[in-house]
Amino acid sequence: MSAGSIFVWEMLGTAVLILLGTGVVANQVLKNTLGNSTGFLFVNVGWAFAVFTGASIANPSGAHLNPAVTLGLAIADKTPWGDVPVYILGQMVGAIVGAMLCWATYKLQFDTHDEPQNTLGIFSTGPTVPNRAWNLVSEVIGTFVLVIWILLSPGAKESVDGVPQFGNSALGYAGVAFVVLVIGTSLGGPTGYAINPARDLGPRIAYAFLMPIHNKGNANWGYSWIPVAGPLVGGALAALLYLVLPV
Repeated sequence: MSAGSIFVWEMLGTAVLILLGTGVVANQVLKNTLGNSTGFLFVNVGWAFAVFTGASIANPSGAHLNPAVTLGLAIADKTPWGDVPVYILGQMVGAIVGAMLCWATYKLQFDTHDEPQNTLGIFSTGPTVPNRAWNLVSEVIGTFVLVIWILLSPGAKESVDGVPQFGNSALGYAGVAFVVLVIGTSLGGPTGYAINPARDLGPRIAYAFLMPIHNKGNANWGYSWIPVAGPLVGGALAALLYLVLPV
C-alpha cells in the first residue's frame, strides 16, 4: 500500500475514533445533553464501539489507529519500519480532526456549560491521583494488554476434520472493541486509559490551540508526556515478549 493510502485511511479511521470517543465523554460531562451524568461505564462502552467503528473504516491500512500499536507491530516485524512515520502522522492528524468535529457537534453545549475551565477531560486523559511514576505504570500496563492481545489473538486456520477454525477473526474488529472495553472497565480508573498517544496528544493540541471555548482550562502539558510515553513503552514491551514466545 502506498504511503498516501496509509495516511488517508489512518487519518479517517482515527478521526472517527476520536469523534465518537470524545463525543461520548462530552455527552456525559456537558450540562445540556441527553447523556449528562450517565457514568463511567457509559463512557467505556462508547469508547469501545468508537474503536470498532474507526477500525472498520481504516481496514484498508490495517487499522492501527494508535502509534503504540504501530510501534509494536514494527518491532514484531509485522509492519515495515519505513511506514511507521506515515501511520503516526495520519493518526495524529486524524485525532486533531476528530476532536474538532466533537467540539463542533457540541458547540452549543460548550457555550452553555457552567464549568468551561474543566473541559480538558472531555478530550484528554488525566490521573485521579497524580503521581507521574505510577501514572506511567498504569498506562504501560493497559497498553501492554492491548498490544499483546493484538499480536497473539488467534486468527483463522486450516480446517481440522472438516471443522473451520476461525479463531478471533470471526469477530472482526468487535474483538478489539471488547478488549478496549475490558481495559477501560478494569484498568481505566487511575488515568482514564489513554493507551494511545495520538488519542491523547492530538485532542490536547486541538483543545489548547484550536478550540474557541470561552474560559477553557489549560492543557496540562506537564502531564501530557505520560499518555504518550506510557503507551509506547507498553506497546514495545508487548512486542518484545511476542518475539521470545514460542508462537
